[in-house]
Amino acid sequence: MVVKNVVNMNPGDGVTSYANNSSLQKAVISEALPFVDETLKAMFSGADGFPRRWKMVDLGCSSGPNTLFIISHILDTIEDLCKKRNRTELPEFEVFLNDLPDNDFNNLFKLISGQVIGKNKKRGCFLYGLPRSFYERLFPSNTLHFAYSSCSLHWLSQVPEGLGSSNNENIYMARTSPPKVFEAYAKQYQRDFSSFLSFRGEEMIAGGRMVLTFIGRSVEDPSCKHHSAHYTLLSQTLLDMAAEGLVKMNDLYSFNVPIYMPCEQEVKTVIQNEGSFNLDKLNVFQVRWDAQDNIVDEEDSPVCDKHRSGKLATDCIRAFMEPMLAGHFGNSIVDELFERYTNKVGEHLSKEKSSYFNIVISLRRK
Repeated sequence: MVVKNVVNMNPGDGVTSYANNSSLQKAVISEALPFVDETLKAMFSGADGFPRRWKMVDLGCSSGPNTLFIISHILDTIEDLCKKRNRTELPEFEVFLNDLPDNDFNNLFKLISGQVIGKNKKRGCFLYGLPRSFYERLFPSNTLHFAYSSCSLHWLSQVPEGLGSSNNENIYMARTSPPKVFEAYAKQYQRDFSSFLSFRGEEMIAGGRMVLTFIGRSVEDPSCKHHSAHYTLLSQTLLDMAAEGLVKMNDLYSFNVPIYMPCEQEVKTVIQNEGSFNLDKLNVFQVRWDAQDNIVDEEDSPVCDKHRSGKLATDCIRAFMEPMLAGHFGNSIVDELFERYTNKVGEHLSKEKSSYFNIVISLRRK
């Protein structure tokens, strides 16, 4: 299964759309903003400052308001940096919004057309859609100044080769997965991230920067249950439905999620071995599964409403998993699947406040 042929977020602006269920991703973006600001400030610290024409790309931009938020923030930050340097003429900005061809670019550009990008209405900003996998070349050599990506690089280019039905009742790496599953996932990640860095290395100018944020894991052992509990719960939900004849067991055995959540050392090793970039900084942070939930009690501690928490966490996962699940198992099971999944996630969160472990890195082209 090749990701560029099957993966896209739920389109449009409906109840289950990614546009309306990406508050968790917004929390991740917000947490990583200091990294973006520091990187832009470092780019501007040289004698020449920003060039007259500045080209950047949002890799894995998706289709909701988060794209508008981050692009506006980046351009506003550059404008503020220019003002501090008493530079009256702002750069002209070429901004490329990249995602897979099935991404809802129509909804994205409708959203953008009704909004001002940043605070400056007169700013010279030219926006383009770039429907292509970021595991391929995207730009001519030595033309890109800055690349940004959030919540995208844990997606692999494809399901690791050779899995077949060897992962049995799991849809991702789990404690019961055989060693070949962990090896296949790790090798696919190493190939993909290395290719990503190599292509960006060809496209970027010397000294160009990237800020990348993605879901990782806090421990080196990939069989640790904590980093993949949400997929374990989804596997269990599918197993329950298979036992009742609602899902074919063969379909479950042949389904594996094309995602890999690396540990810090894996990230560092691939960057060092590929060789195009210096790793200027790496940081980690956690965001709760139900990060959108702002209910508090009288003592200002979060209230545990397991159904609400389960629904918030599930709606986020449904927004990016539904197209893949529907394509493999059929549309008819989707509502029942996520209703059951909501209950499992709610029960889990009532006992354990699980979080996504995120890695953010700032890279500089050699």
